[in-house]
Amino acid sequence: MVAELTDWFERVPKVELHLHLEGAIPYDALWELIQKYGGDPAVPNLEALQRKFAYKDFPHFIETWIWKNQFLREYQDFTYIAEAVARDLARQNIWYAEVFYSPPDFARHGLETQKLTEAIRAGLDRVPEVEVALVADLVRDFGPERAAVTLTEVAEVKDLGVIGVGIGGSEQDFSPEPFAEVYERARQLGFHTSAHAGEAAGAASIWGAIRSLRVERIGHGTRAEEDESLLDYLAEQRIPLEVCPISNVRTGVVNSIQEHPLRRYFERGIVITINTDDPKMFGNSLAEEYRLLEQELGFSRDEIRSLILQGVRASWLPEEKKQRLIDAICEDPAWQEDNAAGRG
Repeated sequence: MVAELTDWFERVPKVELHLHLEGAIPYDALWELIQKYGGDPAVPNLEALQRKFAYKDFPHFIETWIWKNQFLREYQDFTYIAEAVARDLARQNIWYAEVFYSPPDFARHGLETQKLTEAIRAGLDRVPEVEVALVADLVRDFGPERAAVTLTEVAEVKDLGVIGVGIGGSEQDFSPEPFAEVYERARQLGFHTSAHAGEAAGAASIWGAIRSLRVERIGHGTRAEEDESLLDYLAEQRIPLEVCPISNVRTGVVNSIQEHPLRRYFERGIVITINTDDPKMFGNSLAEEYRLLEQELGFSRDEIRSLILQGVRASWLPEEKKQRLIDAICEDPAWQEDNAAGRG
């Protein structure tokens, strides 16, 4: 039974809207980069590298993120990881992804946003089996002035498939409101907008992203149920949440999958999309995310299909491409498999 379930979740076509390039580097590729830059005595082998990705809390996760990024120093490193990540997406039968990358994190290595973007696109272009759009993470930790500079730089390479902006980083320390002007400018430049909110901070952070930043989507939104009126607003306004269940467990935002609020959000009519966030830092996959929804939260196969299609509809693809993607997914043999193995 388990093998049968695993096969379906891996075979069914999928999309992903909340994935960080730097958190999705396959372990063997990251290991090669660590060796390239002299290694780390605390990480003597691949097994130790995987053990490194366990966290006490969200700030500890951010510390580990910064540690990992020290091994990305040259433009060719980004071409290398972009190709590796894209091949991994294709292997998982993910047909379309909107992927964050974080230019401000690498300014300390003298890497320019424009050339960094070019390097990433060069790697992605080597894997035509999956379509990947880029979303520039302006990284709230560096403040709104630096975010404005990054936005201007990103706008110069918009034609490389950069379709949106977001702010990740230490949400608990940096509220969204100071970034309002940056987001307004992003819209004027034709970018879509999202913001990490309701992960390391509560409902007020989500309200700030909605009211001050006027975002189209919310990254995570896990803690929205701290305010009932916010849940009503999200449902009424159809603001999609980029939900990352296993990530939330790994960083301690929720205690377990069983306690995750996404089932309650789904039943309330909130638009939910399912994502992995930083899959190689959390040891998860999109297939596993959906598998746990069935096994632990009682989602049927038909409900899982609806979540996948909600991901397409919430994407920033043009409407005609959305419909073509929906049609192709629904015509795929795995999509139409009998529900006998599942609960749908």
